[in-house]
Amino acid sequence: MSSNNNDNTSTLKAAYDAVTGAAQNALGAVTGSTGDEAQGKAKQDQARAEHEASHATLKGPGFTASSSGAVTKDDPDRGQGSWNQTVGSAKEALGGVVGSESLKQSGREQNLAGQEQEARGQVNDLASGIYDRAAGTLGSVGTAITGDRTKQAEYERQHDEGKTTQRGVEHDLQKKTEAQQQ
Repeated sequence: MSSNNNDNTSTLKAAYDAVTGAAQNALGAVTGSTGDEAQGKAKQDQARAEHEASHATLKGPGFTASSSGAVTKDDPDRGQGSWNQTVGSAKEALGGVVGSESLKQSGREQNLAGQEQEARGQVNDLASGIYDRAAGTLGSVGTAITGDRTKQAEYERQHDEGKTTQRGVEHDLQKKTEAQQQ
């Protein structure tokens, strides 16, 4: 899908709509215009929906899919790190059950190494996602000026894939934060 498609909203557009909706709502309240207040409130509600759509992702093992239609593959270190954490935790628990301090220690070390490996993969994905979003946006603007629709579509795809990659990392980090708070 194209970045300009209404089904693929942007965070920037949502922020703009939220600000203009709030201003229109406030102006209506000051002037007593219920019509302006209602239009402002509607624009704010639309902005909230746009923001949520912009952040909609489906996270699966090793991939992320977004509302833009882009599907991206996670950095291999993310999946391997997660696996090492799981195996390390299992070793640590088994070591505790059977009374093997060396197995417990080996599990702790593997779990820690897995956490570091997953973090490296997340940093790589986040950096590449941000880069692809920026390069896609700039390239799309440049090709829109020149009228090269084919190249513009390629840059929009690059932007969408970068956004999807970035949202996948954000999704994983949010889940970890929520799990730690419980």
